[in-house]
Amino acid sequence: MSATENTLILETTQGPVTIEMRPDLAPNHVARIKELVREGFYDGIVFHRVIDGFMAQTGCPHGTGTGGSGQKLKAEFNKEPHVRGTASMARAANPDSGDSQFFICFDDARFLDNQYTVWGKVTEGMENVDKIERGEPVQNPDKIVKARMAADKE
Repeated sequence: MSATENTLILETTQGPVTIEMRPDLAPNHVARIKELVREGFYDGIVFHRVIDGFMAQTGCPHGTGTGGSGQKLKAEFNKEPHVRGTASMARAANPDSGDSQFFICFDDARFLDNQYTVWGKVTEGMENVDKIERGEPVQNPDKIVKARMAADKE
């Protein structure tokens, strides 16, 4: 399996962000995110919850944090730490409630370790993640213009 097969590129309003997906950590989450990317699910979706020094969250089709794709995933908690650049699934109180929403850590958030499913890490473009507009909710949110897998042809 080539690296590009697991390379997710988010074209955001702040610039490109490359995430190396980790099927070795969370095979079902990675497979589902790839499906959603290929369906165009993430295209145009905003970063609806962005907390300075913590994380930027996206993946809600309503832009409010209240929605998803309608397919809940069983948690795949792993030992990977929540540090700067970590991509992890958002969820409700139920550990098996992850769906399409995910977040990227701005900084270390080790208190999340073993409680959220880490599925990737930003390898390029973290400076663009740093520029995402903050807020809960964000007044003028940045968004994912287009999400694509590097291995897929344009």
